[in-house]
Amino acid sequence: MPQPTSAQSERLIKKYPNRRLYDTQSSAYITLADIKQLVLENAVFRIVDAKSGEDLTRSILLQIILEEESGGVPMFSANALAQIIRFYGHAMQGVMGTFLEKNIQVLMDIQDRMAEQSQGLYQQHFGPEAWAQLMNMQTPALQNMMNNYIEQSRHVFLQMQDQMQDQTRNLFTGFPFPGQPESGKSNKKKR
Repeated sequence: MPQPTSAQSERLIKKYPNRRLYDTQSSAYITLADIKQLVLENAVFRIVDAKSGEDLTRSILLQIILEEESGGVPMFSANALAQIIRFYGHAMQGVMGTFLEKNIQVLMDIQDRMAEQSQGLYQQHFGPEAWAQLMNMQTPALQNMMNNYIEQSRHVFLQMQDQMQDQTRNLFTGFPFPGQPESGKSNKKKR
Protein backbone atom coordinates (compact mmCIF):
# COMPACT_ATOMS: atom_id res chain seq x y z
CA MET A 1 0.00 0.00 0.00
CA PRO A 2 1.37 3.48 -0.77
CA GLN A 3 2.83 5.46 2.09
CA PRO A 4 0.80 8.48 3.15
CA THR A 5 1.98 11.85 1.95
CA SER A 6 1.53 15.16 3.69
CA ALA A 7 -1.45 15.90 1.42
CA GLN A 8 -3.01 12.49 2.01
CA SER A 9 -3.07 11.25 5.58
CA GLU A 10 -3.54 7.62 6.45
CA ARG A 11 -7.14 6.65 7.11
CA LEU A 12 -7.54 4.43 10.16
CA ILE A 13 -10.13 1.67 10.18
CA LYS A 14 -10.73 -0.37 13.32
CA LYS A 15 -11.96 -3.94 13.28
CA TYR A 16 -14.01 -4.91 16.31
CA PRO A 17 -14.50 -8.43 17.72
CA ASN A 18 -18.00 -8.53 16.24
CA ARG A 19 -16.27 -8.39 12.81
CA ARG A 20 -17.50 -4.87 12.15
CA LEU A 21 -15.18 -2.33 10.55
CA TYR A 22 -15.27 1.22 11.87
CA ASP A 23 -13.91 4.08 9.74
CA THR A 24 -12.51 6.66 12.14
CA GLN A 25 -12.49 9.34 9.44
CA SER A 26 -16.20 9.13 8.61
CA SER A 27 -17.20 7.94 12.11
CA ALA A 28 -19.27 5.15 10.61
CA TYR A 29 -19.26 1.39 10.23
CA ILE A 30 -18.24 0.22 6.77
CA THR A 31 -18.24 -3.04 4.80
CA LEU A 32 -15.70 -4.95 2.74
CA ALA A 33 -17.30 -3.35 -0.33
CA ASP A 34 -16.44 0.06 1.14
CA ILE A 35 -12.84 -1.08 1.71
CA LYS A 36 -12.71 -2.26 -1.91
CA GLN A 37 -13.92 1.18 -2.99
CA LEU A 38 -11.14 2.81 -0.94
CA VAL A 39 -8.63 0.61 -2.77
CA LEU A 40 -10.11 1.58 -6.15
CA GLU A 41 -9.85 5.25 -5.16
CA ASN A 42 -6.18 4.76 -4.20
CA ALA A 43 -6.97 5.89 -0.66
CA VAL A 44 -4.25 5.33 1.91
CA PHE A 45 -5.62 3.37 4.84
CA ARG A 46 -4.70 0.91 7.54
CA ILE A 47 -6.97 -1.58 9.27
CA VAL A 48 -6.15 -2.45 12.87
CA ASP A 49 -7.65 -4.70 15.52
CA ALA A 50 -9.55 -2.35 17.85
CA LYS A 51 -8.37 -4.20 20.95
CA SER A 52 -4.76 -5.19 20.24
CA GLY A 53 -3.80 -2.63 17.59
CA GLU A 54 -2.51 -5.45 15.36
CA ASP A 55 -2.32 -4.47 11.68
CA LEU A 56 -5.00 -6.44 9.80
CA THR A 57 -4.77 -4.66 6.44
CA ARG A 58 -3.33 -7.61 4.53
CA SER A 59 -5.86 -10.11 5.91
CA ILE A 60 -8.79 -7.83 5.02
CA LEU A 61 -7.42 -7.28 1.52
CA LEU A 62 -7.06 -11.06 1.15
CA GLN A 63 -10.73 -11.42 2.16
CA ILE A 64 -11.68 -9.00 -0.61
CA ILE A 65 -9.60 -10.97 -3.13
CA LEU A 66 -11.27 -14.21 -1.97
CA GLU A 67 -14.71 -12.66 -2.50
CA GLU A 68 -13.71 -11.41 -5.95
CA GLU A 69 -12.27 -14.80 -6.89
CA SER A 70 -15.39 -16.62 -5.62
CA GLY A 71 -17.86 -14.53 -7.59
CA GLY A 72 -17.89 -13.40 -11.18
CA VAL A 73 -14.83 -14.09 -13.31
CA PRO A 74 -11.79 -15.23 -11.31
CA MET A 75 -8.39 -13.75 -12.10
CA PHE A 76 -6.37 -16.78 -10.97
CA SER A 77 -6.71 -20.33 -12.26
CA ALA A 78 -6.50 -23.24 -9.81
CA ASN A 79 -3.08 -24.03 -11.27
CA ALA A 80 -1.82 -20.47 -10.68
CA LEU A 81 -3.05 -20.54 -7.08
CA ALA A 82 -1.39 -23.94 -6.54
CA GLN A 83 1.88 -22.56 -7.91
CA ILE A 84 1.70 -19.59 -5.55
CA ILE A 85 1.02 -21.89 -2.58
CA ARG A 86 4.09 -23.95 -3.49
CA PHE A 87 6.28 -20.89 -3.00
CA TYR A 88 5.34 -20.59 0.70
CA GLY A 89 8.21 -21.92 2.80
CA HIS A 90 10.38 -22.27 -0.30
CA ALA A 91 13.72 -20.50 -0.54
CA MET A 92 12.29 -18.40 -3.39
CA GLN A 93 9.30 -17.11 -1.38
CA GLY A 94 10.76 -13.62 -0.95
CA VAL A 95 11.72 -13.40 -4.61
CA MET A 96 8.24 -14.47 -5.70
CA GLY A 97 6.49 -11.71 -3.75
CA THR A 98 8.79 -9.06 -5.17
CA PHE A 99 8.50 -10.52 -8.67
CA LEU A 100 4.69 -10.43 -8.59
CA GLU A 101 4.61 -6.93 -7.13
CA LYS A 102 7.01 -5.54 -9.76
CA ASN A 103 5.16 -7.22 -12.62
CA ILE A 104 1.80 -5.94 -11.41
CA GLN A 105 3.31 -2.44 -11.25
CA VAL A 106 4.58 -2.81 -14.84
CA LEU A 107 1.11 -3.86 -15.97
CA MET A 108 -0.45 -0.89 -14.16
CA ASP A 109 2.08 1.49 -15.76
CA ILE A 110 1.24 0.10 -19.21
CA GLN A 111 -2.47 0.46 -18.48
CA ASP A 112 -2.02 4.07 -17.31
CA ARG A 113 0.06 4.96 -20.37
CA MET A 114 -2.52 3.44 -22.73
CA ALA A 115 -5.30 5.35 -20.96
CA GLU A 116 -3.38 8.65 -21.19
CA GLN A 117 -2.55 8.19 -24.86
CA SER A 118 -6.06 7.23 -25.83
CA GLN A 119 -7.96 9.69 -23.65
CA GLY A 120 -7.85 12.50 -26.19
CA LEU A 121 -8.78 10.15 -29.00
CA TYR A 122 -11.72 8.79 -26.99
CA GLN A 123 -13.07 12.22 -26.08
CA GLN A 124 -12.79 13.57 -29.63
CA HIS A 125 -13.84 10.67 -31.82
CA PHE A 126 -15.46 7.78 -29.97
CA GLY A 127 -18.57 7.10 -28.01
CA PRO A 128 -18.61 4.60 -25.12
CA GLU A 129 -19.58 1.64 -27.35
CA ALA A 130 -16.82 2.30 -29.87
CA TRP A 131 -14.34 2.75 -27.01
CA ALA A 132 -15.34 -0.63 -25.53
CA GLN A 133 -14.84 -2.30 -28.93
CA LEU A 134 -11.43 -0.65 -29.34
CA MET A 135 -10.31 -1.86 -25.91
CA ASN A 136 -11.55 -5.40 -26.68
CA MET A 137 -9.44 -5.38 -29.84
CA GLN A 138 -6.42 -4.21 -27.81
CA THR A 139 -6.70 -7.09 -25.31
CA PRO A 140 -4.99 -9.71 -27.55
CA ALA A 141 -2.19 -7.27 -28.39
CA LEU A 142 -1.70 -6.45 -24.71
CA GLN A 143 -1.70 -10.14 -23.79
CA ASN A 144 0.88 -10.85 -26.51
CA MET A 145 3.05 -8.00 -25.23
CA MET A 146 2.78 -9.30 -21.64
CA ASN A 147 3.60 -12.86 -22.77
CA ASN A 148 6.73 -11.57 -24.51
CA TYR A 149 7.69 -9.60 -21.40
CA ILE A 150 7.18 -12.63 -19.16
CA GLU A 151 9.20 -14.85 -21.49
CA GLN A 152 12.05 -12.32 -21.45
CA SER A 153 11.83 -12.14 -17.64
CA ARG A 154 11.93 -15.93 -17.46
CA HIS A 155 15.02 -16.04 -19.67
CA VAL A 156 16.79 -13.41 -17.56
CA PHE A 157 15.81 -15.22 -14.35
CA LEU A 158 17.15 -18.56 -15.64
CA GLN A 159 20.42 -16.87 -16.64
CA MET A 160 20.67 -15.32 -13.18
CA GLN A 161 19.98 -18.71 -11.57
CA ASP A 162 22.72 -20.37 -13.66
CA GLN A 163 25.17 -17.63 -12.69
CA MET A 164 24.32 -18.04 -9.01
CA GLN A 165 24.84 -21.80 -9.23
CA ASP A 166 28.20 -21.33 -10.95
CA GLN A 167 29.28 -18.80 -8.31
CA THR A 168 28.19 -21.15 -5.52
CA ARG A 169 30.09 -24.06 -7.10
CA ASN A 170 33.21 -21.91 -7.40
CA LEU A 171 32.87 -20.69 -3.84
CA PHE A 172 32.63 -24.17 -2.36
CA THR A 173 35.03 -26.10 -4.60
CA GLY A 174 37.55 -26.46 -1.78
CA PHE A 175 35.08 -28.15 0.57
CA PRO A 176 34.58 -31.93 0.39
CA PHE A 177 30.83 -32.56 0.21
CA PRO A 178 29.40 -36.09 -0.07
CA GLY A 179 28.87 -37.07 -3.68
CA GLN A 180 31.07 -34.26 -4.98
CA PRO A 181 34.63 -34.77 -6.23
CA GLU A 182 37.24 -33.30 -3.92
CA SER A 183 39.19 -30.41 -5.38
CA GLY A 184 42.34 -31.44 -7.17
CA LYS A 185 41.35 -35.15 -7.38
CA SER A 186 40.29 -36.95 -10.50
CA ASN A 187 36.79 -38.31 -11.03
CA LYS A 188 38.25 -41.62 -12.27
CA LYS A 189 37.75 -44.65 -10.02
CA LYS A 190 40.85 -46.31 -8.57
CA ARG A 191 41.54 -49.82 -9.84
